[in-house]
Amino acid sequence: MKTFDLSASARQDLGKKASKELRKGDNIPAVIYGANFNQSIVVTDDAVRKLIYSPDIFVVNMSIDGKATTCILKDIQFHPVTDRILHIDFLQIEEAKPIVIDVPVKLTGHAEGVKAGGKLSLEMRKIRVKGLYKNIPEFLSIDVTNLGLGKTLQIGQLSFDNLELMNAKNNVVAAVKLTRAARGAAAKAGK
Repeated sequence: MKTFDLSASARQDLGKKASKELRKGDNIPAVIYGANFNQSIVVTDDAVRKLIYSPDIFVVNMSIDGKATTCILKDIQFHPVTDRILHIDFLQIEEAKPIVIDVPVKLTGHAEGVKAGGKLSLEMRKIRVKGLYKNIPEFLSIDVTNLGLGKTLQIGQLSFDNLELMNAKNNVVAAVKLTRAARGAAAKAGK
């Protein structure tokens, strides 16, 4: 995974009123929690923009008033109307403890069904995996070369080294769908 450096400061004032005051100043209230660590912090909007509005996943090297810790982005709360960031949750990671994170999917190969006139459709952009953070890749590469026309690739058919897939086994990751033109050609050939 890629790394992202972020500086934060500890938050003394907690509660609704203090959080509203922070947001007025272009700051975002946040919390970092772990097995033996729970601290309310504040980060700037500009500092986290690249972390949030990116398809990539990052390990965050956070400096809280000079004290370093390693974490991942766990949750973000947005305002329902303005889409402004209201709150961020970070999860402190440990070397020996597995984490659960959504990893982007990248399809490789040229599917058999596409050669036959179908259209390849990516149904899941991210797959939830569990593993040690050192074993989690930037993206999951899935080969679709043997995917035929009208066929699907499900979570149960996939496996990755040192990772446990957390999604339901029957969730569809990718499918080759029949196009209208191909259906029309098949109907004409059938007559």
